[in-house]
Amino acid sequence: MKSKDMVRAGWLMDGSSGSIRRDVFLEMENGFVTELGWNGSRGHDPYEDKSHRRVWDLSDCTLIPGLIDCHVHLSMSGTPDRGEREHQLSRTFEEVKPVIEEHLRHHASRGIVAVRDGGDAHGHTLWYKKRWMKEDCVPVRLKSPGKAWRSPGRYGRLIGDPPPEGSSLADCVARYARSADHVKIVNSGLNSLREFGKETLPQFNLDELRMAVRRGEELGRKTMVHANGKGPVSMALKAGCHSIEHGFFMQKDNLERLAEQQVYWVPTLFTMKAYASLLEPGSLESRVAALNLESQLEQVSRARAMGVLLAVGTDSGSLGVHHGTSFVEELKLLQEAGLDLHEILRAATLHGAALLGVEDECGPLRVGSPATFVALLGPPSRLIESLSRPTVVCIRGVDVLRGSMPIPGPRPGPLCSFP
Repeated sequence: MKSKDMVRAGWLMDGSSGSIRRDVFLEMENGFVTELGWNGSRGHDPYEDKSHRRVWDLSDCTLIPGLIDCHVHLSMSGTPDRGEREHQLSRTFEEVKPVIEEHLRHHASRGIVAVRDGGDAHGHTLWYKKRWMKEDCVPVRLKSPGKAWRSPGRYGRLIGDPPPEGSSLADCVARYARSADHVKIVNSGLNSLREFGKETLPQFNLDELRMAVRRGEELGRKTMVHANGKGPVSMALKAGCHSIEHGFFMQKDNLERLAEQQVYWVPTLFTMKAYASLLEPGSLESRVAALNLESQLEQVSRARAMGVLLAVGTDSGSLGVHHGTSFVEELKLLQEAGLDLHEILRAATLHGAALLGVEDECGPLRVGSPATFVALLGPPSRLIESLSRPTVVCIRGVDVLRGSMPIPGPRPGPLCSFP
């Protein structure tokens, strides 16, 4: 009985080895890889085997593991419309649910198979995951903290709340993180768009942060910390956080600590490029946003040389940062910062999987792993360019762009229309 599918691909980059394989074949059954090889490794032509149910002819494509966006806000969109952005603060779950679904489809259409949400003020994304996600059969793996925690009167109104009066940050984590996937803490303000390099004070003290991180760990939850500036980042690292989000202007000492402690950094480069392009050309704000980006590119370049663990996050939902499409822009900026193709792919796949704890679902392709991969038209040299329109996005053996596998001959059009 024919039950296995055979995939034929021109190239394979597995995200971990740093090598490129030519003329690859991948056999899969029931959503898992049962055999993986390349020209000559099997001793005979695998395509002469007539026992396969179907053959996916992707000989003009490069296979890569599924991509992971480690920082998104699914309940928000990147619209520049001020009224709409303000309305996002008060939307009901019924209003937000289709927005979250649409954004997840946008991610899937770009080969992003897992996302880590950064929180929303009402915890809508976490509720969606718990109540609706299985029913809707959205294939993207979602991790959510519910809401983020911030200090009273400080930045973060869009994504979370301060601890209620009489409750400590650690108390809130202990209660709320039981139902969440991870903890999100805001420990600085936003980057200034009028004063280059301005640093805000930390939102919490070291003891508060340390106890909160510890409470999360006791529940098996990692803590992601929004932090810009030397002081806020330093405090988050001393508290034992598991990732630094944004990290603008953190300076050399903190980069060294990141490398030494093997803490992930999610630099969200594209946010400042989006600001610079949307603000009035030639304005102070636009110029400062461009300077912020230049500074962050320099920090990423230094981080690469130091061995810092970089993971890709877009901050989708921020002004001008659209779900799905912004991932390619983020990779282009990592390339501009000096990362080579293997390093970029590692940050976008292997590191993201480790940070989210989904290595069993979204890790490198190997025998026994889920058959989750992206096929991009052309050789690896065109990889980033081709990500704008993947040929196949396969999650556990199913092409989510079409609902079934492509077979030799003209490829079918997508069942769904993606942007």
